[in-house]
Amino acid sequence: MKKTIFALSLVSSVFVFSQEKNTTGAKEKQIEGVVITKTKKAVEQKADRTIFDFSEQPQLNNGNVLEGIKKLPGLVSTDIAGMMYQGKMLEVYLNGRPLNITSNELNSFLEGMPANSVERIEVITQPGAEFPATSGGAIMNIITNKNANKYLTATYSGNYSFTNYDKYRSRTTNSVNLNARNKYFGWQLNVGQNYRESMLNGQQDELLNSHTDRYARGYFAKSGLTFDLGQDRLLLNYDIYHNNNDNYTLSDGHGDLPFKRNLKDLREAFYTSSDVAHTNNWRQEAVVTYQKRFADKSQKLDFQFGYTRSDSKFAQDNYFQDGTFVDYPTEPLDSPTNGLKDILNNKSVMNIANFKVDYAQPIQLLDGGKVSFGGLYERQDYDTESFGLTNLEYQRQTASTYLEFQAKLKKFDFTLGSRAENYDISGITRYFDKDAKLVEANLIPFNKFKFFPNASVQYNMMNQVYIAANYNRKISLPSISALNPNNVTFSGPSTEVNGNPNLQPTIFDNYELKISAFDYAFIGYSVSSASNQVAQIIRKDGRKLFNEQVNISNMKIHNFNVGLPVPFMIFSKPFSEIMKFNFNPDKINFMYLYAGYQKHEIDNLNNKGFWIFNIMTQIILPKDIKLTANYSYLTPKAGYFYFTAEKPFSNSFDLTLTKKFMNNRLTLSVFANDIFNGQVMQVRSNPPSGNPVMIYSKYDTRNFGLSINYKIPTRNKLAKEDPNILNQTKKEDNGGVMQQAQ
Repeated sequence: MKKTIFALSLVSSVFVFSQEKNTTGAKEKQIEGVVITKTKKAVEQKADRTIFDFSEQPQLNNGNVLEGIKKLPGLVSTDIAGMMYQGKMLEVYLNGRPLNITSNELNSFLEGMPANSVERIEVITQPGAEFPATSGGAIMNIITNKNANKYLTATYSGNYSFTNYDKYRSRTTNSVNLNARNKYFGWQLNVGQNYRESMLNGQQDELLNSHTDRYARGYFAKSGLTFDLGQDRLLLNYDIYHNNNDNYTLSDGHGDLPFKRNLKDLREAFYTSSDVAHTNNWRQEAVVTYQKRFADKSQKLDFQFGYTRSDSKFAQDNYFQDGTFVDYPTEPLDSPTNGLKDILNNKSVMNIANFKVDYAQPIQLLDGGKVSFGGLYERQDYDTESFGLTNLEYQRQTASTYLEFQAKLKKFDFTLGSRAENYDISGITRYFDKDAKLVEANLIPFNKFKFFPNASVQYNMMNQVYIAANYNRKISLPSISALNPNNVTFSGPSTEVNGNPNLQPTIFDNYELKISAFDYAFIGYSVSSASNQVAQIIRKDGRKLFNEQVNISNMKIHNFNVGLPVPFMIFSKPFSEIMKFNFNPDKINFMYLYAGYQKHEIDNLNNKGFWIFNIMTQIILPKDIKLTANYSYLTPKAGYFYFTAEKPFSNSFDLTLTKKFMNNRLTLSVFANDIFNGQVMQVRSNPPSGNPVMIYSKYDTRNFGLSINYKIPTRNKLAKEDPNILNQTKKEDNGGVMQQAQ
């Protein structure tokens, strides 16, 4: 106990949370009138991951998933360069399976999911050999839904919010989760919808000013069946997601437009335009899993087959385009696209099929250990089409196997593993050259066999206090949206947006050192060294703005971060009295502080580092009303890939009031996000060639609303809970290690 008190004093107020046990969910069991409650932790620091609980944090789950993600401490999310966590590029998974989308499509997908359908988010900063090497720097695994019960249960979640900038706009989300079990099988069904009206104001240097009214409609259904076959289990899952969005844009700009409708005679002009863009996405996933179990609970054998199909359509119509030519002010601007439908008409289809097997068993190694091995085969086909022309045919086959050992020796934990992957990437691209001649060319092939080692050592100083060092090598394949040669965003006369089908994979070497205490407090340093990092380039050439994807030959990202909880009772109670408490984080007033420093090193570019700050405060008011305040800030004048932030990416202050009723079955929250309207993005590009460009975008992030969560009461309070069958993301009895994803 003396050692514990001493360690707690070193990390200030961390002692408040030291009595909490590690749990994966809030559970209640009524036995002879006695109720035992285990409380979820808001934030947990593990050796290889950070876990954020969404289900019990109204400040995170009162909007859509993207809004909740942007509030996570240490996470940077931008429209120009995707998502990073503590200096590592994120591969986004949903329930243990990669989404295989990034940038615009990813944002639209996450905006279409209600945040109250998410149970927790795990950010795996050190993926081991059991994870595909394509996980890149880190994995953000979004885990949805609740546990199934041996009786019919239902939970309704709803949300309404509004914004009022130039006009009133509404947003609604609704979802229902049903689950039950009989003597033959268990089943779960989760369905939901999201309707969102929003605004986007944008500026691209002096070439374009735009105002966009956005109408987003999202729907999803997730289903699961589980059959118990003795000790074994068969799982069947089918999920479907649909997004249907319309963006109405009024813009004015400065560029080169066709003179007298001659597309080869472009002349300087000032113009105004009205356009509408339509996006329609369908995503379907089917997974079959067979779990073989043995008398020894630590011995497991899993087989899984998965299939994913994603269909995407993007079209843009022009209502009108008017203006004047600089040298010919009396000549009317009669654009060839004026009033035309489908000035853009692009489609894409992605199909992914995979089969994997995983095996694990304990072995006699030092003071105890475990061996894991398995394999994966995956086939991906991706085709894009523009105005009926198939301009990209992309194929990838991946075959891999892994072997990993874990062992203990006194106070040390060791992990050593390696993954071998063979890639066969090929394809064909088609395009029209300057003479309008159709050209067909082969993609740069990538046919290589590579090893990806990983190693970690952890020294357990005392109970729940450890220091860990990690290394892994990973690869990141170019995202589907980066490969797509077609434009799937708003297009103006002065803007040209292109994917790059010849992008090469990125190789990462990731190093990390971290000290953690009682799951909440930590301090760490990491560096990611990347070869062929994929990055976005925005440059200006004359009166034309180009948005492109390129490979950076060499790049390093340094990241230092620290997190610390501060209970307010340290200001009012003596240390000796505080140590007598058995604390529940849901019942005390505290503040969680996070700070991180990140620096991007790119050849021939002098990038300055930036700081990320996040403060989350919880105050328990009378009548058990919980007030949660969240403030995040990212310092400006710093380098982020090939951009310099002129204003902070993140600068928001959010408030949430929550009250539970009816024995905690009903939860009501009222909230206000970005109260001071400080969330804005303004950057200046630093392209390797061409002229720099100022990019500005402002969403209507200040919003107010009401959130409700109602758990319909059940008759049988003693019924036993089953594991979740909609998100098989963990290997049972394996210390919370996420199941290897496809």
